[in-house]
Amino acid sequence: MANSRSGDSVVDRIVRLISAFPQDVGTLQLSELAARAGLPLTTAHRLVRQLAEHDLLETAPGGMVRPGVRLWELVNRTSPTLALREAAMPFMEDIQQVLNQNVNLTVLDGWEALFVERLSRRGSVANRAQVAGRMPVHITSAGLALMAHQDKALQAQYLDQFSDPDGKATVDALRGLLGETARQGFAQLKGVVDPDTWGIAVPVLNRRLRAVASLGVVVPLREMRLQALVPALQTAARGIARGLGDS
Repeated sequence: MANSRSGDSVVDRIVRLISAFPQDVGTLQLSELAARAGLPLTTAHRLVRQLAEHDLLETAPGGMVRPGVRLWELVNRTSPTLALREAAMPFMEDIQQVLNQNVNLTVLDGWEALFVERLSRRGSVANRAQVAGRMPVHITSAGLALMAHQDKALQAQYLDQFSDPDGKATVDALRGLLGETARQGFAQLKGVVDPDTWGIAVPVLNRRLRAVASLGVVVPLREMRLQALVPALQTAARGIARGLGDS
């Protein structure tokens, strides 16, 4: 594999280029894309041109670049979350029909919650979670539900490296929150991401009782219906787990 003078391979540079598109931004100027990827403009221009020839990126007038249709096609055709989304969708639709609010499906990726599906409709409360978007574990009920149901070694690694750039969360407080989530079988966070919303999530457990995903809702803060919400989410999570088999 050919390397650049800085030691990174062509594959490294392509990955950096494709990964440089920020969440919720589908199009960038070539110069901004190069800067975000940490690449010289000439290198970025050459790679974009080559990727565009394979429809993995698209170029537009004015030096604009966006992900190509073929990239979307390949990701959706081969994604390891495809089976999860297919198993979860009927249950997510049922919950949304009852709540008329946001329903999220999330997996753990490193120390972040990665949202793989979201159902929303007009009139739902604000929800910053986006499909293919990420959030730190400690600020989302989805992330807490996932991390609280991992093995102790992984939890210890997470806590050892944890630091909150905002300085609002401490390791001890997070450890207590994970313990509480594991004991009660669901996570809840009120007004953390948005002051007017309440996030509630439950784990989707495999046969080893480890979370392979989490199923959550984002509802108005005034809706305090835990007694109805949690059993419905847990029933749906068990249905998703059955659909997946042993993950």
